[in-house]
Amino acid sequence: MRDLPQADRPLNGLTVIDFSQFLSGPVCTLKLADLGARVIKVERPEIGDLCRYLYLSDTDIDGDNTLFHAINRNKESITADLRNEEDRQRLFDLLKTADVMIQNFRPGVIERQGFGYEDVRKINPGIVYGSISGYGEDGPWKDLPGQDLLAQARSGLLWLTGSRDDPPMPMGLAVADMMAGNALAQGVLAALVGRGITGKGAKVETSLFEAMIDFQFEVLTTHLNDGNRPPERSGFNGAHAYLGAPYGVYETADGYLALAMTPSLKTLAELLGVEGLDHFYKDKNALLSHRDEIKQSIARRLKLKKTAEWLAVLQPADIWCSEVLDWQDMLRSEAYRMLDLEQTIRRNASLELTAVRSPIRINAATLKSEIAAPVLGQHNAAVFGADKTKDGDGKSAGQSK
Repeated sequence: MRDLPQADRPLNGLTVIDFSQFLSGPVCTLKLADLGARVIKVERPEIGDLCRYLYLSDTDIDGDNTLFHAINRNKESITADLRNEEDRQRLFDLLKTADVMIQNFRPGVIERQGFGYEDVRKINPGIVYGSISGYGEDGPWKDLPGQDLLAQARSGLLWLTGSRDDPPMPMGLAVADMMAGNALAQGVLAALVGRGITGKGAKVETSLFEAMIDFQFEVLTTHLNDGNRPPERSGFNGAHAYLGAPYGVYETADGYLALAMTPSLKTLAELLGVEGLDHFYKDKNALLSHRDEIKQSIARRLKLKKTAEWLAVLQPADIWCSEVLDWQDMLRSEAYRMLDLEQTIRRNASLELTAVRSPIRINAATLKSEIAAPVLGQHNAAVFGADKTKDGDGKSAGQSK
């Protein structure tokens, strides 16, 4: 696949000043950067974004962890002390001509620093101001830590996931941060379109908690219109609280098979050679009311053959199913390779890393960029001018660590 040139990307020419740190805000600005925006990341002198040191593994790449490299590629870094009047003025000068500002401090913090929406709007009425909090700007939870696992816990997602007798089960990803970052990017893009129509800027807000509620909108809509009855999770192979058999993941002779939809229980039972389910065929509610019993019968049969053998039987019959792949098998798959999902990013002329590209393609072109996450304060001189020649570590701006 070809890569879309920077000049042809839809946000080329727009400038984003990014005050955010950790994950949710930087996910938003990463999406904007991939779409062509210039993202200038504001970091504290000497310390920088604490995400630089939040290690997912013991892998250190040029002084930063892999998480920081993943979510801050394709951005620039400047350092500024929000308590220093000279630095504050430099930031205000940047914001006067910026298109977007992003922040994810706890409610009230950025306002106390003088960079709240009302402060910024006074100097730039057309700015689109994006904000992510943990639980909104008001209410009893507003001052609590806006952290991913805690937002999953308070949203009901941990309780919902898994089988009936399982303990609360978190997802294997920072899903609240990811969803909130993507939601804010969506809101910012909509506000930019609106500004193009009306000429007016906007304040766009979301929170980790709101993102988690939206993530569950499908099942919550059912719950809110079903007498507020709690869903009855499957006691066996739970995968979706509101879906009946055979929906779930089953062990085979050599791995696992995910089973989703089937034309009918009769069709599936005959294909698998499962006996003893015929009394359920005419009961339209049986797949839910007798979910566990049906799943257990299917599970016993699926253990007798290998995954590939079952796929050869089920897929031609339009049974929606899939092998369960680990990362190694997924990365080796032809489907992964054909989509050209990896990109090489470079820092300091000698450092190369492999990263995953944006999932978006425009006019059949991918949104790859070889620009890696910046060194702390790397772009001070380029952004502020020659008068600001030192970064947070005392090195000349742009100098490699």
